[in-house]
Amino acid sequence: MTSKKLVNSVAGCADDALAGLVACNPNLQLLQGHRVALRSDLDSLKGQVALLSGGGSGHEPAHAGFVGKGMLTGVIAGAVFTSPAVGSILAAIRAVAQAGTVGTLLIVKNYTGDRLNFGLAREQARAEGIPVEMVVIGDDSAFTVLKKAGRRGLCGTVLIHKVAGALAEAGVGLEEITDRVSEVAKAMGTLGLSLSSCSVPGSKPTFELSADEVELGLGIHGEAGVHRIKMATANEIVELMLDHMTSSSNMSHVPVQSGSSVVLMVNNLGGLSFLELGIIADAAVRSLEGRGVKIARALVGTFMSALEMPGISLTLLLVDEPLLKLIDAETTASAWPNVAKVLVTGRKRCRAAPAKPLEAPDSTAAGGAASKQMVLVLERVCATLLGLEEHLNALDRAAGDGDCGTTHSCAARAIQGWLKEGPPPASPAQLLSKLSLLLLEKMGGSSGALYGLFLTAAAQPLKAKTDLPAWSAAMDAGLEAMQKYGKAAPGDRTMLDSLWAAGQELQAWKSPGANLQILTKAVKSAEAAAEATRNMEAGAGRASYISSARLDQPDPGAVAAAAILRAILEVLQSQDA
Repeated sequence: MTSKKLVNSVAGCADDALAGLVACNPNLQLLQGHRVALRSDLDSLKGQVALLSGGGSGHEPAHAGFVGKGMLTGVIAGAVFTSPAVGSILAAIRAVAQAGTVGTLLIVKNYTGDRLNFGLAREQARAEGIPVEMVVIGDDSAFTVLKKAGRRGLCGTVLIHKVAGALAEAGVGLEEITDRVSEVAKAMGTLGLSLSSCSVPGSKPTFELSADEVELGLGIHGEAGVHRIKMATANEIVELMLDHMTSSSNMSHVPVQSGSSVVLMVNNLGGLSFLELGIIADAAVRSLEGRGVKIARALVGTFMSALEMPGISLTLLLVDEPLLKLIDAETTASAWPNVAKVLVTGRKRCRAAPAKPLEAPDSTAAGGAASKQMVLVLERVCATLLGLEEHLNALDRAAGDGDCGTTHSCAARAIQGWLKEGPPPASPAQLLSKLSLLLLEKMGGSSGALYGLFLTAAAQPLKAKTDLPAWSAAMDAGLEAMQKYGKAAPGDRTMLDSLWAAGQELQAWKSPGANLQILTKAVKSAEAAAEATRNMEAGAGRASYISSARLDQPDPGAVAAAAILRAILEVLQSQDA
């Protein structure tokens, strides 16, 4: 079965992709009749060396994303994973020559089709009297024994584009640029790894991997790698890759050792999430620095992909200060990242957390009785939430992620751990403020934020008084904050429904002669409101995106809130008995 692709046609996808890039980038122009993109300011390059590169499509943003001042003059694109036509390469050479450039350097990745087609175009152009040189880049560090075909051209080619572009922009001649980038290419290596294959439009995946396997040392055309290894953690994968790339027993290794200075590229092969890419980048930086390697620059992103392949490649380039200046030189190429021109290694990466404001002393702590009661209440709440974990998760699965019970259990365990550190403050205002900070830090999700908001706001009325009217006012303040920032209202099928019902009953605390019996009514109203959410259409939260026909269970947040109120009531009743 062929994979789904958002294309207009298989035959025209390469043309459409290049046309889309040019349409959105005023710095590029298409060469009429050819799948060629050139700098739109081509006529301003008189007297400079032109740089042309290219290859099959499917490697975006390579190569057209690297056309611009300070990088490539133009690119020639083939069909997906197919070398470009000789006629188009020759047309691009002629176009830059007729614009007044003083020679052309072809930067070619080491694949048979690319070498042949670019080489043939070069010979034809030279026969026409156009000065053309060609460098073939092979930066693959996968093969421990070099083959006759040599090392494949991979993501390191982009660094060659950058170095050559900076030299050309500085007015360096064709022969010198050719010699210098050829030397740079010898100090570079790339290794790829993928979690699964990719598929050319109109075709099936190029290879299959089992669920516990990854492919090491693969190229950028969907071909299999040199080793199939077991799935491991990101740290272990990166360590393995760097070991392979730098081992002296590997004939294609990069001679990186302690004290070396490198540019690191962490390249997304097309389908890896940015979250995973960040994890890989962190692992690579830590591993290299642990080996005593100095990272001069780190480039992280998608530079040379293999369609939608979920994988990465790591590139290491040995650098000195003159080479680093070329890497840092300005460019208008849209796909080149805006990298800070400072060393990565040695930079302070963590800022001290701000000092917490001084707390007012807990004036009621000396009594002890209130603090002990608070402990009993919190312990009962925690036990209740832990006991409801699976039930709440089951209710939450109707709305998608099924983690409401897990989130509340996380909060319960955080509170239990906090209680072990010492008695909580007896001051209700300080207690609620402390709980707010704890839940905001440990609970996570929207529930953590909502409980944090509720408790922070509820604490304010309790700073002056702690009588029953003050507790009613605290409930009002908490509900108001939840509605203001959570955008939920009573009847929206959220945790607010339970709390709102309880809050309405607690209004009676503001009347003379009020007593704890009102809390009993409040809890029963909360439980009834929680059950009533079964028949409500969700108006807020993630559940609001789910068809109401599928929500035939009460809202888990409302159930949890009612259970918390019930636990509080039971402890207070037992204390009065």
